[in-house]
Amino acid sequence: MKYFLGVDAGGSKTYAMIANEQGVVIGVGKGGNGNHQNNREQAENSLQQAVSGAIIASGLTKDQMEYSWFGLAGADRESDFRILRPIISRLGLPRTEISCDTWIALRSGTESNYGIVLICGSGVNCAGKNPRGVTYQCGGFGYRFGDYGGGYDLSIEVFRSVLRADDGREKETVLSERLIHLLGYSSVSELREDYLDHSRDLPPQIAELLFQAADEGDQVATLLLTKQGDELGLAAVSTIRHLAMEEDSFDIVLAGSLLTKGDRSGIIRRSIEQRVKHSAPNGTLRILTREPVVGAVVLAMESSGMRVNQEVLDCLSLGKEGLLL
Repeated sequence: MKYFLGVDAGGSKTYAMIANEQGVVIGVGKGGNGNHQNNREQAENSLQQAVSGAIIASGLTKDQMEYSWFGLAGADRESDFRILRPIISRLGLPRTEISCDTWIALRSGTESNYGIVLICGSGVNCAGKNPRGVTYQCGGFGYRFGDYGGGYDLSIEVFRSVLRADDGREKETVLSERLIHLLGYSSVSELREDYLDHSRDLPPQIAELLFQAADEGDQVATLLLTKQGDELGLAAVSTIRHLAMEEDSFDIVLAGSLLTKGDRSGIIRRSIEQRVKHSAPNGTLRILTREPVVGAVVLAMESSGMRVNQEVLDCLSLGKEGLLL
């Protein structure tokens, strides 16, 4: 029997999963922040903790891992990989591969080995792979480098909209009352003065207010979510064109908490679809329902030469239920 290890490391949590070649999950492990760009030492400790936990839970040894795939947040450029390769090497696994976490989200969200993935969580990212195996990443480096949105940027947009509404530069919005209540102020004026005096950071959960307000018909919130979807759609279209996928049939996997949990009314999703359908009418939007770590295990299997069928994928998806909670 062959065994495969998959790891999903993000800014808040790290998951490791071990499965056999039939897709039966036999061990999982957990850690905290796994993004070296946030804290390198912390990320290495989280990876050690998650991998060791999965190995112990499985009853196997590291040498028994046929292949291991690491989907790591922040694994974007060669300068990142120069940092990450030694970290992964110190784990003592025989055969490993490292990729950005976008690729494991894509592989987890589609039965095919190609397609487009859009991530909208604390930040945003877009990547794609065409049927010929060519890949392209669009964005993922923040607002200064062309991105728009995710929890951090949308929190700023909510803050700005409330201040602009207070001085008459924006329409009145229910976000005003919701924001000052969430942050513990009695008025917008008090909020403004305190933030000017102390330069406080905005918590990313402010973005959650947008969905509540939009569901109630608030125009300001609806416009901000529509813009988020349009920007994600633009990134997808750019990726599709770079990969010459306009005539292909493929999945567009929607990942990240704002897309998988927040967008209940579908405002962002409809805006994405409107952009994409003009360029790639055969592209199909799919919300990610599996843990991305499943995609890491699948990529480990495929890297060893194994063909992953639907039965194995279904087994992997069922096997993680309850184990990662």
